[in-house]
Amino acid sequence: MVEWYTKQRMGDLPAIAARRWPAREAMVFEGRRWSFREFEREVDAAAKALMALGVAPGEKVALWMPNRPEWLFLMFAVLKLGAVLVPLNTRYRVADLGYAVAQSNSATLIAVDRSGPVDYGSMLVEALPGLASQDKTALAVPGFPDLKRVVLFGSATPRGAWNWAEVAPLAAMVSDAALAQRAAAVDPDAMALICYTSGTTGNPKGVMHSHICLRNVVDQSGRLGITFQDRIMCYLPLFHLYGFAEAALLGVMTGAAQIVTATFDPAEVLELVERERATVLHGFDTHYRDIMVALDSRPTDLSSLRIGTFAAGMSSSQPIAEQAQRRLCPTVSGWGMSECWAFVTMGFALGPTAQRAEASGFPMIGMEVRVVDAATGHDQPVGQQGELWVRGYSVMLGYYDNPKATAEAIDAEGWLHTGDTVLMREDGHIRFLGRYKDMLKVGGENVSPAEVEAWIMRLPAVAEVAVVGYPDPRLAEVGVAFVRLRPGESLGEEQVLAHCRGQIASFKIPRHVLFVAEMPMTASGKVQKHRLRDRALAELGAPRPASSAA
Repeated sequence: MVEWYTKQRMGDLPAIAARRWPAREAMVFEGRRWSFREFEREVDAAAKALMALGVAPGEKVALWMPNRPEWLFLMFAVLKLGAVLVPLNTRYRVADLGYAVAQSNSATLIAVDRSGPVDYGSMLVEALPGLASQDKTALAVPGFPDLKRVVLFGSATPRGAWNWAEVAPLAAMVSDAALAQRAAAVDPDAMALICYTSGTTGNPKGVMHSHICLRNVVDQSGRLGITFQDRIMCYLPLFHLYGFAEAALLGVMTGAAQIVTATFDPAEVLELVERERATVLHGFDTHYRDIMVALDSRPTDLSSLRIGTFAAGMSSSQPIAEQAQRRLCPTVSGWGMSECWAFVTMGFALGPTAQRAEASGFPMIGMEVRVVDAATGHDQPVGQQGELWVRGYSVMLGYYDNPKATAEAIDAEGWLHTGDTVLMREDGHIRFLGRYKDMLKVGGENVSPAEVEAWIMRLPAVAEVAVVGYPDPRLAEVGVAFVRLRPGESLGEEQVLAHCRGQIASFKIPRHVLFVAEMPMTASGKVQKHRLRDRALAELGAPRPASSAA
């Protein structure tokens, strides 16, 4: 008997791709190239080496390194062995790293010793007491009772860590038959992945997903029309679900080639699009904006580009989406989050241009969405904002070792309360308005920062804007607009405020405008508004008490 939807395992994808498209190009990185047959061999070699090292089914394997071919080989190898992949943010530093490795109960940690100016090896030694002096075959790190082995790529290896150069030859100890037996025993319904949230309001939480999220990737490939003739730009960080799903999984599942870069460099992206004839882009508005700024000084042949995915599709993103569709390629907006996968809603490649720029996508098959009044729990009518609730197969298994937080996020009926504010459009697409906690309450009036940001973005001199709340003794809070200008442009606070007066409601107009050289960003390209709120308090000072005069 066959399941109506065939279950798949992430670790099987390279072998399936090698069987279907053995000679087709799977990956390009810094001038090196791999066919799907060669890609599979690298994955199997890594899997055998880890198996010989002692990685067991169900064990957690943390991966802490920037984008590079080994990230992809190890990712699929860990999943093929039935272990649980724990991708770690490369912006983590000592405390963050220690927390995630300990909280996930990781048994293996794989990292690079250095990448550019970042000394990962030194941070490892500081985070893991005794690593520099212990026996790597009998590792016992205080505070990390589950950690059995640390593996490093590079030349600087502490005494308590293995170097990949000595681990890789261990693959010869494991037969093809033994690896095949191990891979066949993997349960597609079991946990495959623990990805950590950004932790903006406390310690990050480990989001658990099973292999079932491959169903989402299948749906996306159909909406985007991805085939083995596509070539996907892979500059999003692979530790983030956006890059993990939209490049690593999507490419190997469809036979599309991945053009991998270590970091996001807009000039490099343009050069590679032209040279490698890339067809697919991914990113937030910051990525598209920076690519178009680079395009101003580097005329590039972009005729190969076919489509791009555009995360969020909120009001402030609309001008960038419209420009991108004129200057780069058609874009398709969508919405997702770690707790329910990269895209739960997504537009359609052949949808109207305005819809693809203004909306945040239509629900994926098998996923339900509701727009709910958070105070009453009642569904909001079309056009009225509320909290987005999501239910369906790609909702997380829960937060790892955190049942309290899981119960707070997912109700008894299986609805994930996302904390995002959206509205439902007449066409069934949602429109993302921002995080619920980012919404402002100005004198009792709800203010969407995205709406204000979209209006300020109409100023030609503005490259980027983010609006956050600042405490006010009379109105509870007021808006502060952080503005980044385009190179060579000048603008003052009064000009920004004058642009708003008479055009948007007075309570929506920011009380202050602060100009910045750059926005604080997450590794995935999102503005860190909590840091901007802290900066507003630091620069503007604590608000003065309201006058008692009548």
